[in-house]
Amino acid sequence: MGELQKDPIVGEIIAAAIEVHRQLGPGLLESTYQFCLAWELASRGIPFLVQAPMPLTYKNERLDCGYRVDLLVDTDVIVEIKSVEALKPIHDAQVMTYLRLSGARHALLINFNCTTLKAGLRSFVGYGKRVPSETGRG
Repeated sequence: MGELQKDPIVGEIIAAAIEVHRQLGPGLLESTYQFCLAWELASRGIPFLVQAPMPLTYKNERLDCGYRVDLLVDTDVIVEIKSVEALKPIHDAQVMTYLRLSGARHALLINFNCTTLKAGLRSFVGYGKRVPSETGRG
């Protein structure tokens, strides 16, 4: 948890997610949590993109193959939202792949289908590269 406390944007994202979970509880669709978390981030003045396109480089070719992340916050923090019975190793692997391919500095995997959000929260530190910035809000 120490790394989370060092990054104020990550702390703000987690606080916003806790508020969404507090208001809605578990059991809804991922898209509902994504929409409400986006609203919560916007109300806090935090820049983000919803369903941010993330082209990848394959054999030195930049490809736009439809790869998108649920939320891209502050240009380089990935938020992957789930509403599943339990997070599995494949969910971790998915987020770690997103980090590696994007060069984002941090990623959060948030499962809203838990009695407490803390039980459904995982944090991943990236490789220090920044994701190309786009202007605007989700």
